[in-house]
Amino acid sequence: MEFLVASAIGILTAGGLYLVMRLRTFPVILGVSLLTYAVNVFLFASGRLVTGAPPILTDATVYTDPLPQALVLTAIVISFGMTAVIVMIALGAYLGTNDDHVDDAPAKEARRAEDAT
Repeated sequence: MEFLVASAIGILTAGGLYLVMRLRTFPVILGVSLLTYAVNVFLFASGRLVTGAPPILTDATVYTDPLPQALVLTAIVISFGMTAVIVMIALGAYLGTNDDHVDDAPAKEARRAEDAT
């Protein structure tokens, strides 16, 4: 089980980093979302993965730490709000410049071409 969760965290992180390095805004937003999912799964897994245990505990000394679960719930809400803000900023930038590149290289090249003529 731990190998599966660790592999999922690695795949989410690799996919998120790949998308963040793209030059368009929508893949960058998806990459940031994948990275937040990877962090959420990591935090959830840090609380201990237990399978086959009864949901109602008979021994009061053996239990799963609830702090990582609370952190994950908080992180989900924060990442949802952050994604909504990033989408609105990217949409405003796209509508303002009619271009969705993350860097300003195409705009700089267009300004240089206008200045040269």
